[in-house]
Amino acid sequence: MQIAVIGRVREFVQEVLDEFRKVTWPTRQELVNATVVVIAVTVVVAFFLGGVDIVLARAVEWILSGGRKGI
Repeated sequence: MQIAVIGRVREFVQEVLDEFRKVTWPTRQELVNATVVVIAVTVVVAFFLGGVDIVLARAVEWILSGGRKGI
């Protein structure tokens, strides 16, 4: 029984290695470009969500104060 498990594990690892050889890996420049895009989009989304959070917090504060406090 253990021999069958070891054989299946060996086969699985061999198949994984075969698939890795088929992969087209990105060049260093493609990787750098993709990383820059991800960081830029993350910063833009962070500022957008921060702005939305501030607006919604002030709106909720205004609603809870009964509209007495200016927005």
